[in-house]
Amino acid sequence: MPTRSGPGADGAVPPIAPVTPIAPVTPIAPVTPIAPVTQIATATPTEGVSAATRAPAGARVRVEDLTWRPYGRARPVLAGLHLTIAPGERILLAGPSGSGKSTLLRALAGLLLTADSGDLSGSVTVDGQAPQERPGSVGLVLQDPGSGVVASTIGRDVAFGLENVEVPRGEMPPRIAATLAEVGLTMAQDSPPSALSGGESQRLALAGALAMEPSVLLLDEPTAMLDTATAGAVRGLVDDVTRGRGLTLVVVEHRLTGWIDLVDRIVVLDSEGAVMADGPPAVVLREHGERLAAEGIWVPDFPEPEPLGLNLTPWPVATGSAVSAGSAGSAGAAAGTVRAGEVVAAARGLTVEHRARRLGAESRTTTAVSDVDLDVRAGRVLALVGPSGSGKTSLMGALGGLTAPAAGRVSFAPALTPGGPGESAPAGAGLAPPHEWSSPDLARVVAWVPQRSASAVVGRTVRDDVLTTPRALGLDPSVSEERADEVLAALGLSGLAGVDPRHLSGGEQRRLAVASAILHGPALVLADEPTVGQDRLTWAAVMGILEAARDEGAALVVTTHDEGAIGRADETRHLSAPPPQPPPAVPERVPLVSRAGPLALLAVGLSVLPLPAVLETWRQGLAVLGVEVLLGLIGLVAPGPGRRPAARVRGVLARLAPAALAVLGVAWSAWLLGGRDLEVASGAALRVLCLVVPSAFVVGYLDPERLGDQLAQRLRLPPRPVVAATAALQRVQSFDALWDELMKTRRVRGIRADRGVVPRVWEAVVVTGGLLIGALGQAASLALAMDARGFAEARRRTWADDAPWRPADTLAVVAGLLVIAAGFGARFLLPA
Repeated sequence: MPTRSGPGADGAVPPIAPVTPIAPVTPIAPVTPIAPVTQIATATPTEGVSAATRAPAGARVRVEDLTWRPYGRARPVLAGLHLTIAPGERILLAGPSGSGKSTLLRALAGLLLTADSGDLSGSVTVDGQAPQERPGSVGLVLQDPGSGVVASTIGRDVAFGLENVEVPRGEMPPRIAATLAEVGLTMAQDSPPSALSGGESQRLALAGALAMEPSVLLLDEPTAMLDTATAGAVRGLVDDVTRGRGLTLVVVEHRLTGWIDLVDRIVVLDSEGAVMADGPPAVVLREHGERLAAEGIWVPDFPEPEPLGLNLTPWPVATGSAVSAGSAGSAGAAAGTVRAGEVVAAARGLTVEHRARRLGAESRTTTAVSDVDLDVRAGRVLALVGPSGSGKTSLMGALGGLTAPAAGRVSFAPALTPGGPGESAPAGAGLAPPHEWSSPDLARVVAWVPQRSASAVVGRTVRDDVLTTPRALGLDPSVSEERADEVLAALGLSGLAGVDPRHLSGGEQRRLAVASAILHGPALVLADEPTVGQDRLTWAAVMGILEAARDEGAALVVTTHDEGAIGRADETRHLSAPPPQPPPAVPERVPLVSRAGPLALLAVGLSVLPLPAVLETWRQGLAVLGVEVLLGLIGLVAPGPGRRPAARVRGVLARLAPAALAVLGVAWSAWLLGGRDLEVASGAALRVLCLVVPSAFVVGYLDPERLGDQLAQRLRLPPRPVVAATAALQRVQSFDALWDELMKTRRVRGIRADRGVVPRVWEAVVVTGGLLIGALGQAASLALAMDARGFAEARRRTWADDAPWRPADTLAVVAGLLVIAAGFGARFLLPA
């Protein structure tokens, strides 16, 4: 295997340490853009002293002959790489898409084999030891901060690493509070991570890494998804913290602007994963700036690239009646049906709300968009901009019929609306809103590029994915094929046409989502952060494809923080987050069942397992079921002052709905095999119901985190499997959101099963497969995040919270035993 090496490849230590690049950066005190961080400076007795005169807290990092080839790849991502980083040095790692930057970060953290497999050789050391030799010595913050959340509250999330390195419980609270203050998170520690904005999520991820007091901090594109102001605040925070602690820092970013003045050195990887430039920022940019820009790297002071010019093979223009009728055989596309400059879609008084509930906690309703009016016009690009959490994605979803608004109305031009007239006219009321349209009707008019591009995948190969919607709509196959070839070539995906799209990189999946959205010529294209993670070359291709759709007559709505994309929009709409809703003046009452601990509730669910062996007839089953329902309803009672909890019984019924299919299946099988005897069938069905009903009552109040605490501390179970299982349970709560996103994708691609029992059952099977694939991807990210905070080496650990056993727990267990007693009583009093 040929060896590519950077500085120091001859075996000698590169001359980095004598340079002491930190020395010129003496003015620490003025760089305090975030107030809470100033506490570090005031608490440091050496305030005002040059960084060069302090012994750095950072570690020396050495990479020697590192080669990594993932299984399934013919060529290595990194080949014979050599790199040395001095203690306290701050490195900006750059390179084009696919150059191995994120791979190198995982190698520096010692986590290459955590969520991937392949051939690995060479070595990485941190102060002469393997990176995971001392848990917590290397802090890694992933590109998607949400993928690294391991707990249901921000305080417990920060505590996770401290638990893994056996910090005593009494020492955790001050360290957690100090770290949260250091990164500028001032909300209550019991706040859920899901309530944080993008910038706040980055701060939480940073706090989780810093709490373990690492000597090396690794950041993977920490500002890629943030608006300009928030990105600047995060950069300032990183600058303050790393200078204050003297940490060794490695940051991966596509865009160098904003980081140049904060780092000592730039290391640039080429498309082969080799070092192509290495040195002080000013020197590297002066000597290699043009070459770096040509490689696709976003070099400061270079003009924005021009979007790729692209003329797609045109679709036959559909008449308005063909579009609005939504007939599968119409030959044309919806783009161009409405004349340029006229309204394609209009929103009036639009309000969007989201309701979320985590296990063991009361539900929360948040207003994402409040009373918005918006017009979207054909042949024009509208950019939705605003800080993270301002509702851009929510507004886009409601505008395109992907989400039903809580208030207000969305309407499309009648020529595009099913059942509307066959001529172009202003959008108006009186016709069905888009969230009520069938899947083919919506797909013909609307296209969507989701922010999470992996959820846009619906085909078995890249080419199948691009052609899915044209095939579903019955569009001309020859034109579809020609346009697919043109779009894939423009986006650099031609060579991957036969590859499973789930195996693409994140940037490649995003480009595929753009291609699949515009191919069939929709009248409205909704693109959520379409340029994230793209280098200069792929950015030009993505923008070229979007502008080609605009030139065909489509209206484009783009949510973005990308100044280049904003600059090319015809119209910009600034959004701000609705004012936060004050907490209810009266707290919600707590049901009796939720006052029991999760271990007791788990015992209730397991205590009924003997019932199928005890019950013999349908009468016995009915009697026991009655006892279960009675005890369950008593458990749902919420005495005391406060607001009445909502949807308690409805929640139980919703949890029973999936089990109903199993009950019907058992009853049907028993009826067929039992001589078509209804008593046999009903007895079998009731036995299954008696098993699942108690779980339906208690599972909604079972907090996975507290369950883990009790399993480990009360039952003394091994901590590693307990923590892994409870972290996985935390992620299960996000499955409903992932399911919803997958269903939205199918609906807007024209393949959602709108009617018929058999098609819907088959669709549920298909989407469940996609859900499992998505869950595996989430599991890999979660494993990476957990191991980055010391979980890989944690054979013993401490716990941030205690796990008491209360009287309510005893009462819950007694209730479970009463059900078993009822079973034996029914068998005695109601014999067969």
